[in-house]
Amino acid sequence: MEDIIISISDTTDAELIARVLAGARDDYAELIRRHHPRILGLCRSLLGDEALAEDAAQEVFLKAYERLRNYRGDAAFSTWLYRVASNRCLDERRRQARARSESLDAWSESERESLRDLPSGADEESRREDADLAARALEGLPDDYRRILLLREVEGLDYKELAEVLDCSLDSVKAKLRRARERLRESLRHILGGTGV
Repeated sequence: MEDIIISISDTTDAELIARVLAGARDDYAELIRRHHPRILGLCRSLLGDEALAEDAAQEVFLKAYERLRNYRGDAAFSTWLYRVASNRCLDERRRQARARSESLDAWSESERESLRDLPSGADEESRREDADLAARALEGLPDDYRRILLLREVEGLDYKELAEVLDCSLDSVKAKLRRARERLRESLRHILGGTGV
């Protein structure tokens, strides 16, 4: 008779959460391993600073661990983490806004890289210019609009996931996303008009 060995990487998030809540605290490391890259990417996109993003991502996983019993399982664990991360990053941005006014120079190279999947030209220089243009346009948006656009367009969340992360109805998500896209188009027109293009 062969022994069947089930690897921890073969377990679902829900199974891992149940094990962590039952006392196998070391299994939380697997949840971090699975979700850290995307949470860090979201934090980078929302904060625009590598060090702040790393700190925020670490705090997200600490906060999630402390509140793991509050996770109901109604949505995917990743969606719940996105909500925690999104709120943490918005808190940080508000703190920064009170401490100093933000500038375009604060955008880090990592954020530009995360946005380079937006429409691009044929060569590397054109792609960099497009990423810079997108970053400038996003920077000019209010935090709520920027957050919903990054979650939808960069992170690929669907409407239901957005509703969970943003704690609002599907209709509200659609309306916010429509307004955010309109403001982004206005911002792009303003930037392009200001450069003589």
